[in-house]
Amino acid sequence: MRTLDLTPLYRSAVGFDRLAGLLENAARTGETTGWPPYNIETTGENAYRIEIAVAGFKPEELNLEVKENLLTVTGKKAANDDAARKYLHRGLAERDFERRFQLADYVVVTEASLDNGLLAISLKRELPEALKPRSIPIGTAKPLIEGEKTAA
Repeated sequence: MRTLDLTPLYRSAVGFDRLAGLLENAARTGETTGWPPYNIETTGENAYRIEIAVAGFKPEELNLEVKENLLTVTGKKAANDDAARKYLHRGLAERDFERRFQLADYVVVTEASLDNGLLAISLKRELPEALKPRSIPIGTAKPLIEGEKTAA
C-alpha cells in the first residue's frame, strides 16, 4: 500500500489540518472487511441516505451514535441457542459489526428505520442561520446636519 504524503499541504495551507487528518486516517485504516455491505446515496441537494444490509438483526440489536461528526453504527447479535439446531450449511453471517462514517460539518441524522433487513439512515445538511446567504439592504445617504438638506 502506498502512503500519502501531505507535508506540502501542511506547509502552504492554514486551517486544513482536519481535512489532512481525515485523508491520512482513510489511507492508513482503510476498512479491509466489506461486511456488512452498504450504500450511500444522495436524495436531494442537502439530503443523503445510508443503507446497510443487516439481515437477521432486530432493532434492539443495533445502535447508532453520532459524536464529533462521526456516525458509528454497531450491531451486537444476541446469543442464539444453536446447540438445538443442526446446520448442513451455515452461510448467514450473524456476527457483531461496527461501521463508521465521517460526517461533514452540519450534517445531522434525521431518521433511522429498519425494513426488510435494510437499516436506512437519513441525513441532512442543516446550515445555521448565520451561514445561510442573506440579503443586505442598501440605505441612502443621510444629511450631514440633522434638519438641513444637503446641497444638490
